[in-house]
Formats: sequence, C-alpha cells, structure tokens
Amino acid sequence: MKKQFTAETAQEAKELAAKEFGVSIDKITFNVIDEGSKGFLGIGKTNAVVEAEYEPSKSETAVAYLDSVLKAMDITAQYEVIENEDGVVIDISGDTTGAVIGRRGETLDALQYLTSMAANRSDKDYYRVNLDSCGYREKRKKILEDLAAKISKNVLRSGRSITLEPMNPYERRIIHATVSEIEGVTSKSVGDEPYRKVVISSVSGKGERRFDKRDRFKDRGRDDRRERRREPRSMDLFKTSFEKDYKKPKPEDSMISGDLYGKIDI
Repeated sequence: MKKQFTAETAQEAKELAAKEFGVSIDKITFNVIDEGSKGFLGIGKTNAVVEAEYEPSKSETAVAYLDSVLKAMDITAQYEVIENEDGVVIDISGDTTGAVIGRRGETLDALQYLTSMAANRSDKDYYRVNLDSCGYREKRKKILEDLAAKISKNVLRSGRSITLEPMNPYERRIIHATVSEIEGVTSKSVGDEPYRKVVISSVSGKGERRFDKRDRFKDRGRDDRRERRREPRSMDLFKTSFEKDYKKPKPEDSMISGDLYGKIDI
C-alpha cells in the first residue's frame, strides 16, 4: 500500500501516515518527495510531501479483519497475539466472549475460517490462523477426550460400535487421537458435512448402535430412517462459500494427532 502525505514538515507528514495506517513510524517505508520550504517571511512557503509504503503482516491483517467483523457484530474485544513458526494464535477476550464462541464453538470456528481466508488471500504460502477465547479450545478438548474415553469403555464392554453426534473436523480429530491410544477400539468418520460423524468400534465388534446426547442407545434402522427425514437430500442447498468449502475432503480423518487449533476447511 502506497500513499502520499503532505504536511508543513516531513516529520509531520510521516506522523500522518503512521496515524492512518495504524502502526508506528518505524514499520513504514518513506520516500521524501519534497522537504518543503519555509520561504522568506512566509513568502514562497511550500509543504513537505512524502510517499509512505506499508505492507501489513499476515497477523496484523488477521487481527484487523477479525476486529472489523466483531465491531459489525457490536462486540468490543481485546486480542492477545501469539505468533509461532507456522502461523498465529489470537486469543479474544472481553465482556461478550459468549457471543464470540457460540454454541459448541460454532461461531468461533466460523470466525477462524473467515479470518484465515482474509490473512491468506494475498499470498500462496499458507499462514495458519487459530482463534481462541478465554481458554475455550482447551476446555472443549478435555470434554471431547473424556467423551471418547467413556464411549470407548462402553464399546469394549458391549462389543458394539457407537456412532457419535455430528462434529466438525477439529472435534473429530480429537476423538480419533484419543481413541487411537485405547487398546481394543478403533474409530472412523462417516457421512458428509455438516452431518459427518465418528464411529467408535471394537476391534472384534458385534454390530453397531447409536449414541445421542442423552447417552441412550437407539435401534440403528429406526435411527437411520429418522435421519433421512431430518437431513436434506442434497447439500447443494448450502450456497455460502463457508458451507461449500466445509464439504471439501477431510484429511484429518486419517490423522491421529495434530495441532490443537485446526484449519476449519479441512
């Protein structure tokens, strides 16, 4: 981004550029076009002209975009930015973090996806953007690990497979990683987004049952009929770029480990 700024002195012009770009002067490259002149007794006075060039980092682009979205949602937040070797973790805090997280982290996941798209739109090298809020990711990870251990125990006892509720790629990966550490059980993902689920099975399983959020077992055939009535026949009903991209291949289903904060469109 290049722009010219005019002021009585070159230093004042540089300060104007820093204010507009929202960064310190040392992060901007300047080319002084005209130093300006005081003239004689004010006669012949000219202003200084400088050309300022500033290219924001990907983390700065991510934070700026995220802040613009949250302000549009009437949410005022603070950001802690932690850069690592392959990207950035942005922790969001404030009085309205519940609205940022959403039901089971769905809003946080959507914000993460959109922010990642904004940060990567001008460069071919992928830059991983991970969003968190008040430690939500770690808390959710612990809940899913406990769930995977509990269901695995039931599977080992009964010998029957159990299908969990639909989960996003990040949550499925945590389930797979936990199950992989428990002897005698295995896991796989089935179905299409956004109804894709994890099935936990015994290595020597007898059959399959379903597990719902009330921890009750249901007859497989009856449950399948209910799902067919509840789920749309065609996922082409989803028209937004977020929902379309969410249907892409899921490489995480063959993974048993990975970063805590994953890209939404895997």
